[in-house]
Amino acid sequence: MIKEPRLRFTEEERADPALEKPIRKAEKAAVKADKAQAKIPKKQVKRAEVDPKTGKVTTKLVLEDKPRPPSKLSHTVRDAPGNAVAGKLHQEIRKTEDGNVGVESAHKSEEAVETGVHLAREGYRSHKLKPYRKAAQAERKLEKANIEALFQKSVYENPAAASNPLSRWQQKQQIKKQYAAAKRAAQSGGSAAGAAQKTGKAAKTVKEKAQQAGAYVMRHKKGFGIALGLFLIVCLLLNTMSSCSMMAQSIGSMISGTTYPSDDPELVAVEANYAAKEAALQAEIDNIESSHPGYDEYRYDLDMIGHDPHELAAYLSAVLQGYTRASAQAELERIFAAQYQLTLTEEVEVRYRTETRTDSEGNEYDVEVPYNYYILNVTLTSKPISSVALELLTPDQLEMYQVYRQTLGNKPLIFGGGSADTSDSESLAGVEFVNGTRPGNQEVVDIAKSQVGNVGGQPYWSWYGFNSRVEWCACFVSWCYGQMGLSEPRFSACQAQGIPWFQSHGQWGGRDYANIAPGDAIFFDWDLDGRADHVGIVVGTDGSKVYTVEGNSGDACKIKSYSLTYECIKGYGLMNW
Repeated sequence: MIKEPRLRFTEEERADPALEKPIRKAEKAAVKADKAQAKIPKKQVKRAEVDPKTGKVTTKLVLEDKPRPPSKLSHTVRDAPGNAVAGKLHQEIRKTEDGNVGVESAHKSEEAVETGVHLAREGYRSHKLKPYRKAAQAERKLEKANIEALFQKSVYENPAAASNPLSRWQQKQQIKKQYAAAKRAAQSGGSAAGAAQKTGKAAKTVKEKAQQAGAYVMRHKKGFGIALGLFLIVCLLLNTMSSCSMMAQSIGSMISGTTYPSDDPELVAVEANYAAKEAALQAEIDNIESSHPGYDEYRYDLDMIGHDPHELAAYLSAVLQGYTRASAQAELERIFAAQYQLTLTEEVEVRYRTETRTDSEGNEYDVEVPYNYYILNVTLTSKPISSVALELLTPDQLEMYQVYRQTLGNKPLIFGGGSADTSDSESLAGVEFVNGTRPGNQEVVDIAKSQVGNVGGQPYWSWYGFNSRVEWCACFVSWCYGQMGLSEPRFSACQAQGIPWFQSHGQWGGRDYANIAPGDAIFFDWDLDGRADHVGIVVGTDGSKVYTVEGNSGDACKIKSYSLTYECIKGYGLMNW
């Protein structure tokens, strides 16, 4: 069995608090691996030794330097012929044992004995292989501890190289490759030594040939100078092309490794399934009073229902890699159970009411009569999927989850709810707005414009009730309306909540609607799939363009403008002020 490379650390590294734990873990794993290796039995082999003085040859029994596990094949080959013969014999006996109780009984006894012998052999073999299994397990743990120690040391020496989850993941992958190369080098040490020996034997001949070639070059140095110059130019060009190719491969590998591995339709379908589970939970809460009748009072303590679609996709991609609606179902159940806890508890209070009664003489009097007052407490606790990930994912899975969150799977608009536009906010200087017949509301426009420059969407998504960042364009629009004292419209999803609200209130206009006003909501469908992906607030129109304030435009609040006939404008939510 090939030993893993044993790492060596300095006293300064051992004493450093940042490196102490991973180094101690790696060294402890190395000790366990060495102990496991020492328990592997070594074979005794004959070795001939020659006395240099007398020339006498003696043979001694010594322990083999490199113990190897017993051959798995030899056991099978050794037993196979015997098993085949015994099987044939038992087959013949069965043909004649019918009706002969004595023969049948003796035959079954013989089979039982042979089965016992076979099981004993297998048990003995398993016992003999146990040290090798233990050693292999210890070496695997050592490899994992070594890689972690090297990674922590690299981060300690160069913190800037691990400033975000993506660079940390890339750095660990590089360390794994280097470690594997070192392991292969350790395994091929013997052949390398042989090659070095052969190289040493040939050194003299090479030197002599080099001297002869040098004399020839000096006689034709001008021609060789020109040839050398051309050769260097060609090498430079080839090296440039090779570097570009390697860079392209590296970039391609990085993009591939940080992109959601599932097909787009499956990503969207799984997201819709999870949203449907949340909608069902909301419906269950809304119908509590009809599904649990008979209570005097219903008390609600409810956290927010909702999630960041990219957090869900990053979680599932880290656990399942490429997933489909069918393969993700069980994991969706596990996530949902960890994210939401709905509890119903009954509470009974003894209360008193005043009743008027009449005594035997006809006089009325009041008495306090106790009665039971039944209360149903409805409690919903929820947490973001990012918190669920910390609880349920392994360290490697959590690392990949963070990479996907950092890159949004290289598909920032797959679930809608924002714009990937990274251009600067536009200026409204010199724009002459054309007023329509609808009054609009300049105050809400001024509130929206005052938020231009905000990055990250805080406080809009937290105001809405989310515990962590979500695609926050709709939260921004709802927040602006809320600052005006409006409780509606209030929505965090463009297609599922925003558009249905405006349509159900008769306040919807299509892309060709001509009488838009300041403060209206404008919805966009970036990929033209019929579903709204983004929303903003209308500032006004100059007759050819519509000007907007949008949240989550490249993760920032910006002023933008579009042609009134722009095909990605899905329509307008018309506000009645």
